[in-house]
Amino acid sequence: MQLTSTQKKLLIGLVSLLALGLVLAIGGGFWLNSEIKKAHAHNATEKIITIPPKSSTSAILAKLHQEGIISSPTAVSLWLRTFGRGKVLKTGDYQFDSPIAPLQVIDKLVRADVATRKLTIPEGYNQWEIAEKLAAPLIGMKEPAPASKEEILQLFKNTKLIADLDPKATDLEGYLFPDTYEYTTTTTRAQLVEAMVKRFRKIYTSEMMSQAHTIGMNTRQLITMASLIEKEAKVDKDRELISQVYHKRLKMGMNLACDPTVIYGAILAGKYKWNGIIYQSDLDRDSPYNTYKKPGMPPGPIASPGKRAIEAALNPAPTDYLYFVVDGVKRDGSHVFSKSGADHERAVSAYRQMEREQQAK
Repeated sequence: MQLTSTQKKLLIGLVSLLALGLVLAIGGGFWLNSEIKKAHAHNATEKIITIPPKSSTSAILAKLHQEGIISSPTAVSLWLRTFGRGKVLKTGDYQFDSPIAPLQVIDKLVRADVATRKLTIPEGYNQWEIAEKLAAPLIGMKEPAPASKEEILQLFKNTKLIADLDPKATDLEGYLFPDTYEYTTTTTRAQLVEAMVKRFRKIYTSEMMSQAHTIGMNTRQLITMASLIEKEAKVDKDRELISQVYHKRLKMGMNLACDPTVIYGAILAGKYKWNGIIYQSDLDRDSPYNTYKKPGMPPGPIASPGKRAIEAALNPAPTDYLYFVVDGVKRDGSHVFSKSGADHERAVSAYRQMEREQQAK
């Protein structure tokens, strides 16, 4: 069929229009791709930016533009409609590096990579020391700091968290696992306490529990032993050796004579000066935690043991020591272990000499 000149002109115009549209689409695609990948500098790297719950995509982009995180919300919105269908931007608290590309911002919000802070609980901390860390203002947390440690200590009374493992527990001492925990601005201190117990339950496996029963200990007894080891050991290699001394003393009916338990008793009595010194009055105190006077294990854990201390409690070294004291010669925090009282006295003399020299400085 022969086209008329008018039809030819219309066809040429249509092809030209389509070609122009194609050029514009390709050009627009290149521009959009460039815009979405172009890093943008801003001054809000230290700021926590909160995207409120149920915010729409347009509201989120407007907020990010207002904070200076993205320079063109229109371009980002167009990219999401064109190439990012199905991507859902999550609400929450965020921090953004600078410079950062809009595509990286989108990825962060899609993954809900919310801003977190870290709180570290050292191994060997007791409940009062942990309470002090939690009672202090925590950077970025919206929940205000409690008025006192007593409010945190009340959180530690939630023994329902470990009732199946330790039905005799009156608090969470020993079960607040020492580790580094991440929290967001909306995290509460109660949730951090729950996270610590949850981490303990993850570390303390059913195999460990079974092994504890094999050596004649329930969970409470094992974690108590581990807490003693944690408080005494300053170098890792000593853990199993200290464990062996305590296990052997228990088997022989000897008093454990563990200084950290005496300190714990002083804390409970409200008499401890938090200076690391044990006074004669502490040794004379009629406390179930005074293992110089009371035979057997103390009533419960005296601190939060780490995984290595728990493992050491389960696996005492195959040695035959009965005594240990800080090494006064090496002075690296390690201990001297002895089988006889005479050898132990010599090691104690070396330690006392080290103390005198340190005090003279």
